[in-house]
Amino acid sequence: MAEKRWTVSRRTLFRGTVAAGVVTTGALSTGALRPTPATASPDGRRVAVLGGGVAGLTAAHELVERGFQVTIYERRAWGGKARSIPVPGTGSQGRPDLTGEHGFRFFPGFYQHVPDTMRRIPFQSNPDGVWNNLVAVPEARFARSGGDDFRVPLGLRIRSGFTAESFRETLGAALATALKMPATEGIYFAERLLVFNTSCDARRYRQWEHTSWRDFVGGRARSHEFRALLSRTLTSIMVAAKEDIASVRTIGTMGEQFLGNPLQIGNDGGLDRVLNGPTNAVWIDPWIQRIRALGGQFVLGAEVRGLEVRDRRITAARVVDESGAERTIDADYFVVALSAEQARALWSPQVLAVRPELAAMDQLFTDWMNGIQFYLRRPTDISRGHTAYIDAPWSLTSIAQNQLWDRKFTDFGDGTVQDCLSVDISDWNTPGVLYGKPAKECTHEEIAREVWAQVRSHLDDRGEVLRDADLHSWFLDPGITWQQGRQRNANADPLLINTAGSWEYRPQSHGALENLFLAGDYVRTNIDLATMEGANESARAAVNALLDVSGSNAERCRMFALYRAPELEPLRGIDAERYAAGQPNLFDVPI
Repeated sequence: MAEKRWTVSRRTLFRGTVAAGVVTTGALSTGALRPTPATASPDGRRVAVLGGGVAGLTAAHELVERGFQVTIYERRAWGGKARSIPVPGTGSQGRPDLTGEHGFRFFPGFYQHVPDTMRRIPFQSNPDGVWNNLVAVPEARFARSGGDDFRVPLGLRIRSGFTAESFRETLGAALATALKMPATEGIYFAERLLVFNTSCDARRYRQWEHTSWRDFVGGRARSHEFRALLSRTLTSIMVAAKEDIASVRTIGTMGEQFLGNPLQIGNDGGLDRVLNGPTNAVWIDPWIQRIRALGGQFVLGAEVRGLEVRDRRITAARVVDESGAERTIDADYFVVALSAEQARALWSPQVLAVRPELAAMDQLFTDWMNGIQFYLRRPTDISRGHTAYIDAPWSLTSIAQNQLWDRKFTDFGDGTVQDCLSVDISDWNTPGVLYGKPAKECTHEEIAREVWAQVRSHLDDRGEVLRDADLHSWFLDPGITWQQGRQRNANADPLLINTAGSWEYRPQSHGALENLFLAGDYVRTNIDLATMEGANESARAAVNALLDVSGSNAERCRMFALYRAPELEPLRGIDAERYAAGQPNLFDVPI
């Protein structure tokens, strides 16, 4: 096949814009946004951003604000896992299609990088742009099969100034009361959090990075309630990790942030926030329009197949377009903003000869966390926030969206849908209750029936909360495809799962290849979790490295630090001495 150089026509760019659903007729107003960073007049230096998810869009946004000529290349759809997805053929009489999604997403108050970006995306008359489309939810519900549910309010504020003893007693009592478990187990868990929160960095990276969360909290030896809520739910359901393989450092850091949020220290807003409409409409499409208004260009249907290397530089990227033709794209700098499994496929012997540390990415672990949406003919009153289904074998969580969206659901589809229950499936490997098969081995129809049954068994044994008659239709993430020959599903969008000891396998955003920069939630970040926040943070680090290499004097991307209780800093100093002496943490006593 003859190789061609990539040229971007008006038709190609227009097709990429239309596919993203972007309107270019001035539908958005500027609002009171943060000023654009000072630029360094980069004299037409070109950047190719490979990947159009949150990491790629973040990198493009930061670079076009600084005057670089940026083109983003994306294979499937703008927004990546964060996008919303029209359900084909569901709209009628001028109404748009129903909206589906890879899985519902939430924006914890300790996210800092994503909200900072959102404030710089204009949206109608919002004073803070897209950021004003975030809505805080007031509670979380923990549903049990057969009853005994409980709800936890999320809007509480806690006074700071705690001591180690007050931390243990106050948090232990609060956990025992809120989660309906014995007081001794609440205090025990608080003690384990105290051990981590008072650990020095050396212990966090050298000991807790290599210890699983389940071993750290003693999950095997505790009560069923403890294991279900504080070992399993906090990992597989709440932060898309696995209790038996996720590191203490990763999960403990998230716990540190969740505890800091009620103190209103180091946080951007409510503990649990969601968007007030379909993700594309209230975030992704305005974001693309903003980047385009600043000069960014978009090419859709370009799958990256390889990188050409010469003299410790990337000279071109090879891509295949929708017709199957292979082309090369030229740029001065390349930002690889692909998922871990896509990025590591690009590490040829030529790339690894210069950056051998990238070979360790083969040790990174991915698993599945995908969503299904149930469209309902009447509004449902399950919870005023997220619901965790504690006993569900498929580790389910959900949120009812009608209560949160500004636009009525009857404006979509055929006009009869009044609510959408969006459910995330976090465990695709455990047999279900209807068919005795894991989700990976169920047809799409079986997945829908199985999830519906597991949810209903948790909500109301009499079937009053969710009735079969109310189910209008359902939509499974299209990344899940059934392979008839293998009698199992494939997943186009697996999720990186942090495992104990995996920090050493994850690369820095920049290395010995001078003009190659990495952005994605697999890159080393402070948030240290496969999240939109991690993708955004890594992209900022990549852009800052690019600015350094290019000699730019433009303002660097703002980077945010994670919260740590300053009251515990003296204890971390003591722990540094104890760790250096080979001693355990002061509060890590045998049970």
